[in-house]
Amino acid sequence: MKIIDHINSAEGTLFSFEILPPLKGNDIETLYQGIDPLMDFKPKFIDVTYHREEYVLRERPDGGFDKVATRKRPGTVGICAALMNKYQVDAVPHLICGGFSKEETENALIDLAFLGIDNVLALRGDNLKGDSMFVPEENGNTNALELVNQVKDMNQGIYLDDELKNANPTNFCIGVAGYPEKHQDAPNLKSDLTFLKKKIDAGAEFIVTQMFFDNSKYFEFVDHCRANGINVPIIPGLKPLATKKQLFILPKIFHIDLPEDLVDEVEKAKNAEQVKEAGIQWCIAQSKELKKAGVPVLHFYTMGKSEATYRVASEVF
Repeated sequence: MKIIDHINSAEGTLFSFEILPPLKGNDIETLYQGIDPLMDFKPKFIDVTYHREEYVLRERPDGGFDKVATRKRPGTVGICAALMNKYQVDAVPHLICGGFSKEETENALIDLAFLGIDNVLALRGDNLKGDSMFVPEENGNTNALELVNQVKDMNQGIYLDDELKNANPTNFCIGVAGYPEKHQDAPNLKSDLTFLKKKIDAGAEFIVTQMFFDNSKYFEFVDHCRANGINVPIIPGLKPLATKKQLFILPKIFHIDLPEDLVDEVEKAKNAEQVKEAGIQWCIAQSKELKKAGVPVLHFYTMGKSEATYRVASEVF
């Protein structure tokens, strides 16, 4: 079932969450152990992230080094199929530009369609480690807008091979990312919203936001979107803060601000358990306010751990 249909048919705020594929060498049972408790809250969909290649140096017998590409968290498509089979829940694979040519993207979409997966989250993806700018694959999509357009074309039966006749259209519901505190590469929020509007006009049907810890920034973002003619559902993305290190790591990685009150609560915590509890209580308060405001879905970034999200959901749903 399409995400937009889940949202349109819901009588209240839905629950969903995002997971990471296990590190290469781990089995899927580890993943299930984190998912099983969260099924108590009847999620309508689960997002599965995609992680692009990384390059490492491996020494040769002659003492030289080769630059080798590796993927540390493979398995996104297989995990999506496994989740749908085990839990009878819709899976939403992330689809990224980085590391894919347009032909490889087309083939991936064909695989997803064959598996009965009819939702994708279209993202540009991260820069390669060490690169200051995003560099697309040769003959690949350069940004999320181009990726959305490729999915939309396939939904209309338009493939890369112009000689294909009477090609069967796909039927994907397309989601895109939104950034309440603007995307790191955007010069300002106005330009970021302009680009987001283009993605919606191209065919995206819902938005999932980057994590935030200040609800006012989400509400302001929604207001800005509506003022710019962006009228699709905007799903807030949430994460319970778990460690003191995240006070510095999260702003650096995700380019977000942390509220002073939250930082103060974490800083005065005397041990790791108090830090975790402060993060959970903050997320509970966020979630209750957002649910009261009638958001379509509360979407949690679990980072492969379900305990904190379970605590929050227990208080909200």
